Amino acid sequence: MSCEIKSEKILVKDIFANLWFRIPEYQRPYMWTHEEVTELLDDLVFASTNNPDTEYFMGSIVFQSKKASANPDCRYDENDLLDGQQRLTTMLLLLACIRDITADEDAKAACQSAIFQKGNEFRNIPEQNRLVFAIRDTAQNFFEDYVKNSAGTDNFDKLTELKERLDDTSSRNMANSILVIRNYLKENSSQINPESLLTFLLNKVLLIFVATEDLEDAFRLFTILNDRGVPLRNSDILKSKNLGALSGPDDKKRYATMWENAESSLGDEFDLFLSHLRMILVKDKARLSLLQEYEDKVYEPKEIDRKTKKKKQPLLAKGKPTFSFIERFLAHYQKIFVDGFYVESGNSFEWDNLIKVMSLGLPSRDWVPPLLRYYDRFGVAGFSEFLTKLDNKFSADWIAQHTPTERIQRMNNILEAIDRSNSSNDVLHSGCFEIDSDILVNRLQEAVYGKRFTRYLLLKLDYLFHDHSHLMPIETLSVEHVLPQSPKVGSQWCKDFSDEYRRVWTDMLGNLVLISSKKNSSQGRMDFEEKKKKYFEVRISGCANSLRVIQGHDVWTPKELEANHHLVVESLLHRYEVPTAKLSADGFMN
Repeated sequence: MSCEIKSEKILVKDIFANLWFRIPEYQRPYMWTHEEVTELLDDLVFASTNNPDTEYFMGSIVFQSKKASANPDCRYDENDLLDGQQRLTTMLLLLACIRDITADEDAKAACQSAIFQKGNEFRNIPEQNRLVFAIRDTAQNFFEDYVKNSAGTDNFDKLTELKERLDDTSSRNMANSILVIRNYLKENSSQINPESLLTFLLNKVLLIFVATEDLEDAFRLFTILNDRGVPLRNSDILKSKNLGALSGPDDKKRYATMWENAESSLGDEFDLFLSHLRMILVKDKARLSLLQEYEDKVYEPKEIDRKTKKKKQPLLAKGKPTFSFIERFLAHYQKIFVDGFYVESGNSFEWDNLIKVMSLGLPSRDWVPPLLRYYDRFGVAGFSEFLTKLDNKFSADWIAQHTPTERIQRMNNILEAIDRSNSSNDVLHSGCFEIDSDILVNRLQEAVYGKRFTRYLLLKLDYLFHDHSHLMPIETLSVEHVLPQSPKVGSQWCKDFSDEYRRVWTDMLGNLVLISSKKNSSQGRMDFEEKKKKYFEVRISGCANSLRVIQGHDVWTPKELEANHHLVVESLLHRYEVPTAKLSADGFMN
């Protein structure tokens, strides 16, 4: 490691007397909820009540030290928190609550000095908060109004409003945590003496701090020591490295805010989004961590170009080029997956519904990078045909049981076709959408129930029969048999279908539909007429193919089953642009 690393134990009273903290641009928001805050309070109260004279170890904090001399606007050394934001923020919220509850003036002063240093021009002491939120102005303003200000935590009505209304994650969760703490102290007032809890917190609670001036050293230590905090992700360090490559403070604030808004909007999918962008750039399967992929394959490629025999050139520069690239594709992602194409598709939800089917039905999101890149280059020109071909290609490869690596490579082939094409028409006729039609035909003619792709095929059928004047309601769906797997002895099913026939046909695609709820085994065994009225009627309202099958038939015998099977298979093959060979009498393809 390149810099000196300091590590020692430190009491809370010394943390909040001698150290100043900053939540850096790359850190995630304050995330603790009722559960984490209550768990911390339970631990503190138990320790202070049962072992008041024994030191209580709360965990570790990791920070990057920044000397005041490096920043003319800073009067004190500042510490960028990598690990510890959640618990240190919560302790400051607890101190603010104790300050506003206690009648003891010395206790109030002790809490206030931990939270905030009052300025004194005669002693040359600057005004300073113990904790500063970089780029998060809303969080900083909240801290000023409800934590720093005396009686700030007494504003219950306002805090209750803010925890529901605020868009800023840190502020919303701080408002909620204050209410949790105040309620906890009130409900346990017979057991908890605020002054005694404060004495214990300041003088007996300790942490281990680990500090270094080098960010990479600090991050390595964080990944080893993190225990109960909200973990940093590879994307957080990727953000830090790119912010560090910016020169102006305005750019840093702008792009850090853009990044955080994207994280808040996409949630756990943000890292996946960044991996999509990596695939667009690299066009190869990811084999390293997200951070290492960007370092070794995007910014400073270590591979040798087969043609030039030299190290590959960087695909993107750190700093503004990276942020601009991400910002551009965030707009595309928002359009494709949130705003939609109702107007562009002729006041229809046809494109949006297909994207929805792909998102919910396909086994991975490896088809997203080609979709983003196509829209980036050609907009909506040929978009409907491209989307159809992309869905067909990815799903057919999956149904044909090609490996994930093979499927990814074929998506990369599409990316390469997009990059080298001069028009959307060039892409659509590039030959990269060819499918294994013989395998697909065979798969559709096999018993499909229980296969991973069955739900997707039924979703696709719902899409094909859907009226696209409205969105498809397909969030919660189950696969159901029309002819049940285990009909009751003596039922009409047993009269209409022989055991041998049921063995062959029960799990075929023509006997399957989607229902908008969980299956009910007992009702699913009812004869068709009764099953249609009591079971299917309330479970298929949003499923176009299911409505067609159930409402279009008064009986369900081998004749209806085979006719439906023939229809759905032909419909799918037509969609896949595979010649629709006729079904033979037994329902199988010639």
